[in-house]
Amino acid sequence: MPEKIIKLPDVGEGVAEAELVEWHVNVGDLVREDMVLAAVMTGKATVEIPSPVEGEVTFRHGEIGDVIATGTVILKIRTAGEGSDGEIEPEIDLPAPKPEALPVEAERKFEPAAEKPKPAPETVAAKSPAAAMSKGSGAPRAEGEKPLATPAVRLRAREAGVDLRQVPGSGPAGRITHEDLDAFLSRESGAGTATGLQPNKSVQEVKVVGLRRRIAEKMALSKSRIPHITYVEEVDMTALEELRARLNGSQKPGKPKLTILPFLMRAMVKAIAEQPGINAHFDDEAGVIREYGGVHIGIAAQTPAGLVVPVVRHAEARDIFDCAREVARLSEAAKNGTALREELSGSTITISSLGAMGGIVSTPVINHPEVAIVGVNKLAIRPHWDGTQFVPRKMMNLSSSFDHRVIDGWDAATFVQRLKALMETPALIFVEE
Repeated sequence: MPEKIIKLPDVGEGVAEAELVEWHVNVGDLVREDMVLAAVMTGKATVEIPSPVEGEVTFRHGEIGDVIATGTVILKIRTAGEGSDGEIEPEIDLPAPKPEALPVEAERKFEPAAEKPKPAPETVAAKSPAAAMSKGSGAPRAEGEKPLATPAVRLRAREAGVDLRQVPGSGPAGRITHEDLDAFLSRESGAGTATGLQPNKSVQEVKVVGLRRRIAEKMALSKSRIPHITYVEEVDMTALEELRARLNGSQKPGKPKLTILPFLMRAMVKAIAEQPGINAHFDDEAGVIREYGGVHIGIAAQTPAGLVVPVVRHAEARDIFDCAREVARLSEAAKNGTALREELSGSTITISSLGAMGGIVSTPVINHPEVAIVGVNKLAIRPHWDGTQFVPRKMMNLSSSFDHRVIDGWDAATFVQRLKALMETPALIFVEE
């Protein structure tokens, strides 16, 4: 029977390799034409590889998490028809980037070794070290008497902080065994045993693959190459929240619901106009700072598979409602995996917000090669001193990080203070200058 050789196809223009994130077949499986064989990831796009023929899988190359070069033989399929062996590069559709959840193989726990059959109850009662101790046999030895034990037992005792002179031995000549040591430790932790609580010694290993590995690589790059400076300032959001509630209450049908983010985005546009160096990329290898006229704001979004950053392009050309509409559209696309490749790249500055879970302060990591990121913390009612008394105000902290190689502390503070002034007096956001 002829055998068809399947190579990893070209999964995108200029892509020379891809990460294997999922297998759908094993050696010996029967496959149909167009049945999905595997899934690979490049960048943040996951691509499924279909079977071009019908037959039986005889060879499979690569493990989950392996990075495989384009053109590498990944499968061989024995077909039932006549003809000579040949190479096939399956035709694939390039879908929108889809943040995939970690594959099942990456989430499996190591299964503990099968337990040995337990002896009959009467045998346990007769031979177990615990039973021996309860009967008084092998009592702790006399003063100065050296306990008998193997080096392995001595090492375990030393690590557990146990004085072997206090451990009764059930072996020949009173030798202390591992079972004796286990029984002594169980007796010493009797309080935990009495309540039914037991130590959990299981170990779970999860292979870092797919989108999670991309996130890890990106974070490592940002933290290793960018010296961060984080500046935190509190903002009185009372006036902005009143305006937001009024606009949401009187909006016409078809208009999106306003959150804090559209106001912050418009405030950032105005502040960046005064400090264009904040809206930039730093190419540290070429020693070049690229300041962008267009303000392309990345919105860090948590998805079931991990963190992605959809991008609202040209925020400088959008009003409050248009910003809100685009944020809602991109967030939904990111969560359900339909965001396009170009919608997940190209940001010039990023907003990081955890909403109600935002905490008091955070230290957001800059999205390399950008030079700034604005972190939104939790909004809460706090006592605020107005000069004569404490009054309740809706307060929120902004935690913003900057690339200290190209943004000085003074410039970072100036930028955040400008955001503070705009958001505390939200009418200024709508003033065209």
